[in-house]
Amino acid sequence: MCIRMKHVIQTLLRDDAEKRLPVLKMEINYELATLFEAMQKNDKQQIEKSKQKLKELRREFLLLEG
Repeated sequence: MCIRMKHVIQTLLRDDAEKRLPVLKMEINYELATLFEAMQKNDKQQIEKSKQKLKELRREFLLLEG
């Protein structure tokens, strides 16, 4: 792949990341609220679901930030 094409792809990815980050932050906040509620109710199944979802969101966040 030529250098020019790599630059275009990197620019597009950067633009996508800038648009995705605010949405991702809202998703993380929502899932944290869901986890908090599940912990108050001692809902072990939802706790595990929320923890798994948060791990996935964290991975995506770190990839976009890096």
